[in-house]
Amino acid sequence: MTTWNLEGMKTHLFICNGSSCMNKDGEEITQAIRDEIQRNALDKEIHTTRTRCNGRCKDACVVIAYPQGNWYRVPSTEHARTLVQDLHHETLYNDHVFTLREGTLQRTVQTTAIKGIEKVKEG
Repeated sequence: MTTWNLEGMKTHLFICNGSSCMNKDGEEITQAIRDEIQRNALDKEIHTTRTRCNGRCKDACVVIAYPQGNWYRVPSTEHARTLVQDLHHETLYNDHVFTLREGTLQRTVQTTAIKGIEKVKEG
């Protein structure tokens, strides 16, 4: 098993490869992200990891950027390439669903993504 030296990385992308995301071109999106990173010599800046389900299946394919704490909906390989460029240029990718603010995830104002089911039922 490989152990990467991640010193100096600016962004770690967690790319959902759960079943819903895979049914919505998750493999192609994963490869497009990795290809764009390599094509632009960003391997020392952006690291990627495939994950299982992240619980936002309606937003497939879900990509999470840390340490920024941003959750993205990446519906196509074209969007995947744009996301990498936006991360590199430190601009905000359009399909930004959640962001980490004051220690908690918050929905972004511009998102059109569904809110989703509450994790804890009241009462």
